[in-house]
This record gives sequence, structure tokens and C-alpha cells, in this order.
Amino acid sequence: MKVLTRASAALLACLPLCFAATTAHAQDDGYPNKPVRIVVPFAAGGSTDIVARLLADKLTAEFKQPFVVDNRAGAGGNIGADAVAKAPADGYTLLMATTGILSINGYLYNNMSYDALRDFAPVSYTSLITNILVVSPKIPVRSVSELVALAKSKPGVLNFASSGVGSSTHLSGELFKAMAGINILHVPYRGSSQALTDVISGQVTMTFDNAPSSIGFIQQGKLRALAVTSTKRLPNLPEVPTMDEAGIKGYESLSWSGIVAPAATPKPVIAKLNQAIDRILKTEEIKRRLAGLGVEPVGGPPEAFVRHIRSESDKWGKLIKSANIVSN
Repeated sequence: MKVLTRASAALLACLPLCFAATTAHAQDDGYPNKPVRIVVPFAAGGSTDIVARLLADKLTAEFKQPFVVDNRAGAGGNIGADAVAKAPADGYTLLMATTGILSINGYLYNNMSYDALRDFAPVSYTSLITNILVVSPKIPVRSVSELVALAKSKPGVLNFASSGVGSSTHLSGELFKAMAGINILHVPYRGSSQALTDVISGQVTMTFDNAPSSIGFIQQGKLRALAVTSTKRLPNLPEVPTMDEAGIKGYESLSWSGIVAPAATPKPVIAKLNQAIDRILKTEEIKRRLAGLGVEPVGGPPEAFVRHIRSESDKWGKLIKSANIVSN
């Protein structure tokens, strides 16, 4: 009887652990076994969309299931982000999130329909994009120090374009204003294309544009690059200094993106996606293709992505409040 009792006790003690293991396995069993949707909350053709499509192609090959990009633009990315936040937490709806969605919009917009830290489970910090401070060749400056001197000699006269209020191109300019102690006017556009056109023509003094969309114009001589906003130079623009090297000490402003899922997505699914994306980002093909766009692959565990989101949120939240920036 004692043997039976001990055996029964051992079996009973094992049941919760066995059940937990079976449940965890079931959450990941066969995933994915149907198409996965990656929502890009911006129009097709932008840097976020380009990175998402590269990853979708490789994930499709990796898992033998379609990973389909779904562009849902509007409200600074909030429309697409809200759709994913409210989607079933089963790993079949993902979001290609950005700096704005995860670390800026919560400070910028009133009545947000989602909470970036509460409603999403970070999967992978995929990539970062350097912005470039560019001016028209018609503007008589060839360095950041000359631009700062010109701005100080004409307070409130010079201006800078951005792809919209609260965008990384806007906040890069606001950070420049604050750290250089200059007064320049913000001119928001609905996207970077028209902003670049007006900078090239000399109608607007400068812009901090994403590297992928401005490098071609720089190489063609239509824009003059004064500095990059990262802490290291770009391989395809080695002669262009960082803002720190150009005299704005400690300056760093990056546009970044990463994959997130609805908050309650099972951890085994998140781990499976994270490991696959990490492998993809480390391939020489992806490194080469992203480098050609001025994009740097990142990768790493979800926990590191969480820390990055919180750090960026603190940084930009303070700037938005001190500069009294509000959405349109």
C-alpha cells in the first residue's frame, strides 16, 4: 500500500508540470500552420515597408508558410498599430513597429487607443536607420558648425523640413535645436518626398532625412550631407561625419523598427519567431541588402528590445514635453 501511495503521490506531483509542458508545446505545435500577416502601418515603398518585405520573404522560406505584408497607413502609424493591438494573440498577426509607434506617439497624441508597453509583446528589434542632416547645395554652408553660425546670425529665419509632426525627422531637428541652442522653424510635410524636393530646390534650408531616401540625392549632388545622426559613420558615406564629430557632442537620433505581437501571444511562439528573425538578420545577403539602403540589422532577444523601447520612450518623452510638441 505504501508503494502504491508513494507512486500515486509522485504521479500527482508530476501532473501540474506535465500539463504545463504539454500546454506550452501545444501553443507552439506546428506554428505557423497558416499564413501570417505582418501589418506595416505606413504606405508601401518607405524604409519600414522595405525591411518588412525583406523579412517576410525570408520568413516565408523559413517556415514554408506565407508571411504577407499588409499596409495600413494613417495617424502616424496608429491605425495599423491599433489593429494589431486588438488582433487575436495567436502569432498570426504581427506589427512592423517603429520608433514613433513604440516610443513617441504616446506622448504626442491625445486619446491613444493602445498602450505601446502594455498592448504589445516585443519579438525582435530588427533594424535601425540613420538620419542624415542635408541642405541644398544652394545654401552657403559646408559643415554643421557653419550651419549653426548661420542660424545664430539669423534667429528664426532658417527652417527645417520633416515628414510630419512627431516623426523621427522632426524630432531629430528638435534635438538639434535644443543641443545647438539655435532657433530654426519647423516645416512639416505629409511625407519625405515633397520635403526633399523643397530642400533640393532651396525653398527649405535643411532636413534630417532617413538615409535610404536621401543617399541617392547626395550621391547625385542634389543634396549636401553635413552629418549623420548615428554615433558612427555610414559605410557608404564614409566622408560624412557624425553629429558628435561635427561638434554637437552626445547627439544621437535614430529611426528604428522591430516586430511586435499582441501582448498575450504565447511565449513559445515569440521565441520561435525571434530565433528565426535573428538567423535571417545575421545572413550575409540580408546584411548586404540592408547596408545598401543605409539600414543596419540589429536582432537580439526580446528582453533587449524591451529595454531599448523604454530608453527611447524616456528620451523622446522628455524632448516632446520640453519643446511642447503636439500633433496636428
